[in-house]
Amino acid sequence: MRLLYRGEMLRLGVLCLWRRRPLVFGVPAKNLGLRKVASGVSPPGSTSPRALNIFDRDLKRKQKNWAARQPEPMKFDYLKEEVGSRIADRVYDIARKFSLALDVGCGRGYIAQHLNKETVGKFFQVDIAENALKNTLEMEIPTVSVLADEEFLPFRENTFDLVVSSLSLHWVNDLPRALEQIHYVLKPDGVFIGAMFGGDTLYELRCSLQLAETEREGGFSPHVSPFTAVNDLGHLLGRAGFNTLTVDTDEIQVNYPGMFELMEDLQVYF
Repeated sequence: MRLLYRGEMLRLGVLCLWRRRPLVFGVPAKNLGLRKVASGVSPPGSTSPRALNIFDRDLKRKQKNWAARQPEPMKFDYLKEEVGSRIADRVYDIARKFSLALDVGCGRGYIAQHLNKETVGKFFQVDIAENALKNTLEMEIPTVSVLADEEFLPFRENTFDLVVSSLSLHWVNDLPRALEQIHYVLKPDGVFIGAMFGGDTLYELRCSLQLAETEREGGFSPHVSPFTAVNDLGHLLGRAGFNTLTVDTDEIQVNYPGMFELMEDLQVYF
């Protein structure tokens, strides 16, 4: 996904379809089960050994819990709703039924609400924020809510036919590990469809803040999170074991009267 601020507009891009490589000697899991871990939620301050700890995951959990408690969540959910709908459309493009599906970083269930029982049999929704799971949107598919971190999925190998993720993976500290976790829980012929913000997200906002701070202070510090370059996604997915990759770029324009209105929305939905 690419999200750009240019004076009065916001742009969004990159929707991705990623499919796991079929295995010749793959035995699907006969039943669903959790790995032998105490919790899928990482303890405060933890990260994988090889990751640079850019984001405070405990602070991000608190922010998502705060956002889920806002009195008018629909006021800020328009972007998540739109992207969730587009991912659901990609699921419908695949002519098969998925008996067991997983949404990584589900939020309030922005993808599941657009799916039906003819396409997905049972839906597991995973999020790091318990308040988001408590306030999920209405949907017709049988669902199970699991409190877990995207980097530490508490499921066995070869469990799910479908994994989806919308606007969540840009917050993980170790994206390669998160993709490997998704590949691990997918069945050999499983499908992964995801959307995330890409490298040029908030480019105009970033430049505006840098220019203003340089003019006032003689230098600048980063005020916008780093994002994965779109060109790197294919490499990361291939390294995680995925095959038959399709990476698309998409854009959505949202008009804002100014920078502060944009930043007000970002603190809730970003």
